[in-house]
Amino acid sequence: MKEYNHKDIEGKWQKIWADNKAFHAENDSDKPKYFLMVEFPYPSGEGLHVGHPRSYTALDIVARKRRLEGYNVLYPMGWDAFGLPTENYAIKHKMNPKDVTKRNVAHFKHQLTSLGLSFDWDREINTTDPEYYKWTQWIFIQLFKKGLAYKKEMNINWCPSCKIGLANEEVIQGHCERCGHTVEHRVKTQWMLAITKYADRLIDDLDTVDFIERVKTQQVNWIGRSHGMELDFDIDEVDDKLKVYTTRPDTIFGVSYMVISPEHPLIEKYKDIIKNIDEVHEYQNKAKLKSDFERTELVKEKTGVKIDGLTAINPANGEKIAIYVSDYVLMTYGTGAIMAVPGHDQRDYDFAKAFGEEIKEVISGGDISKEAYTDTQKGILVNSDFLNGLSVDEAKKKIIKYFEDKKVGVVKTNYKLRDWVFSRQRYWGEPIPMVYCEKCGWVPLNEEDLPLTLPDVEAYEPTDTGESPLAKIDSFVNTTCPHCGGPAKRETDTMPNWAGSSWYFLRYTDPKCSTAPASMDALKYWMPVDWYNGGMEHTTLHLLYSRFWNKFLYDIGVVPTSEPYQKRTSHGMLLAQDGEKMSKSRGNVINTDDIVEEYGADTLRVFEMFMGDYEKVAMWSETGIQGSRKFLERVYRLMDILNDDENYSKDLEQDFHITIKKVSEDFENLKFNTAVAKLMELLNKITSKGSITRKELKTYITLLYPIAPHITEEINEMVGFDTELYKSTWPSFDEDKTIIKTIEIPVQFNGKVRYTVEIDRDASEDEVKEKVYSHELFEKSKQGKNIVKEIYVKNKIFTVVIK
Repeated sequence: MKEYNHKDIEGKWQKIWADNKAFHAENDSDKPKYFLMVEFPYPSGEGLHVGHPRSYTALDIVARKRRLEGYNVLYPMGWDAFGLPTENYAIKHKMNPKDVTKRNVAHFKHQLTSLGLSFDWDREINTTDPEYYKWTQWIFIQLFKKGLAYKKEMNINWCPSCKIGLANEEVIQGHCERCGHTVEHRVKTQWMLAITKYADRLIDDLDTVDFIERVKTQQVNWIGRSHGMELDFDIDEVDDKLKVYTTRPDTIFGVSYMVISPEHPLIEKYKDIIKNIDEVHEYQNKAKLKSDFERTELVKEKTGVKIDGLTAINPANGEKIAIYVSDYVLMTYGTGAIMAVPGHDQRDYDFAKAFGEEIKEVISGGDISKEAYTDTQKGILVNSDFLNGLSVDEAKKKIIKYFEDKKVGVVKTNYKLRDWVFSRQRYWGEPIPMVYCEKCGWVPLNEEDLPLTLPDVEAYEPTDTGESPLAKIDSFVNTTCPHCGGPAKRETDTMPNWAGSSWYFLRYTDPKCSTAPASMDALKYWMPVDWYNGGMEHTTLHLLYSRFWNKFLYDIGVVPTSEPYQKRTSHGMLLAQDGEKMSKSRGNVINTDDIVEEYGADTLRVFEMFMGDYEKVAMWSETGIQGSRKFLERVYRLMDILNDDENYSKDLEQDFHITIKKVSEDFENLKFNTAVAKLMELLNKITSKGSITRKELKTYITLLYPIAPHITEEINEMVGFDTELYKSTWPSFDEDKTIIKTIEIPVQFNGKVRYTVEIDRDASEDEVKEKVYSHELFEKSKQGKNIVKEIYVKNKIFTVVIK
């Protein structure tokens, strides 16, 4: 038998699959549909490293299995190609971002094809294609018409290096997620999307989908829904009120001071009354240099300024309370003001200790001088006037009614989730299809005039003023109002890189549709996505944004399902051999091209599925990739021991049925490592026997085919089976034949195992005892002593106590 040559085999089968459109999905089929999707990549200049194929290969395995099970499978791929990296590369190398994108996409596509991934390339999409982003712009216009897209002056995160506004989620520990530069705060007018109006549905509808629990938890925590009360605290020196939001109105008697955000309008409103206004202004300026993360970090030192000239009044007992300005309170959450209960909140406690404020215990159950934060949900109210002796739940009900009766408080639900900042002051993004008219205000383009395409520009550099480079192009900026026909100016901000990925799953169902994002017939057939896989880093924001857009489109009758994804799973990161994250700066990136060239795509696929628990972090290993190659070489040599028998052999029949069941279940549960291990175990048994029947070989290569499609197709053809594996049927198993009838159990004497006996799984204790006593080592193990006791744990162990 000739040697296994992966280069010849893999190129050959990739061409056959492409020529025969082996993985083409039909929009109209009698077969049941199955829509599988992986997060489409950002086509960077570096290309794919070996961490990327882990996700693609996993669902490729499921896609190939589904086709063999008789499904009409949609497994598409596309490109999330707008964004900063391409623009920055274009600026640095004086290239057009379009050209950079075109080159990068071609490279990525070649790499993905070389991995043998069974994508339906007829469905390929690209977010930078005007025929695609035409519909991104159309969706934005619908959001605007429904009041969900609006312009607002706000304090934003600003990256001085990228010269761009950032959403909170794009700031990582106070630094820009793209370039790592320290983020500042600036006031700018931005387009916003009112995702908060969908907050409840984004939480509640998680009960209708099959997401892994940690994904659901991340979604819920990011939205941060809480039920509480808005309370008005009178301000003593002026006829005004300070409004706070609290989830614990029952702790009102523990309030010892108030805190407002540095951005709170109260400061400017009463600057003439505040005696230390210069000190307050100085503190405000320092706070502007900090990110929201830095300001709210628990472990940081608490800073602030006590306002001299204003005090608040506790609405429960009339006590006067100091008001502080501190950066640990954000204007973007709640009301920008809090009532501080340092006896039962860690941040308030730390602040009170730093500024010498009183710490009151109002929930029993902990020594607050030693333990600031106790389980305040289960205690009894103390030092709380008419709430004393009540449980927390009882006290909440009583104080809420008390405040409602006094008309100083209203019950309210609050969210950590903020509306989505949808403006970017850069060139390489979707133009926002809005114009500003002095007479009509903000007006959307006529839909028949979409797409609004990006104009060609000579320079893509962002401006120092924070405006988009588009602002410098008079022919783009100056236009006429679609409403009144008068002079108007175009919006020059572009959409964020999240825009195109917020609906791309819909376009896959009908990528050439010219009348809608996708036709309703195609959407009704394919949606929702049956299984969506991606990285854990995208299970909050991307998932929230895309679920929000889908729900909105559902509400206006454009899509047929409220949720876009029925199932969502995530994979663990693949680290470099040094245990660090792969990155160009560390010099530890392993390119897929190099591995495919030396070992083959099938070897890479086998290793990435075998290296460990798919959902956990794994590490690259040169030894591991070599071991996977040797495994495939052994599989290739099975042809050397093939006989003409068309049935399972008697001594391996049960092993095959057990393996079919195990591999089938493992593929469905992302347990690829144990599936490969089972196939390796069966291979050992086959080679030990020294022969394999045609039925056994067909079953074996079919089970391995989803993981290693090229080599298995080649073996299938070489031994003359009737049809290609991609047209075959998934093997079935007989449940009765997966049950092992006989087992071995240990026999121990005074706690030491002396031998084992083979028993029938259903044997009675007397039958097992007979096997134990008749064994040739029984008398030797008994050592002439008397048997005091016998203990049999069914199908586990037989113990003999001797004395």
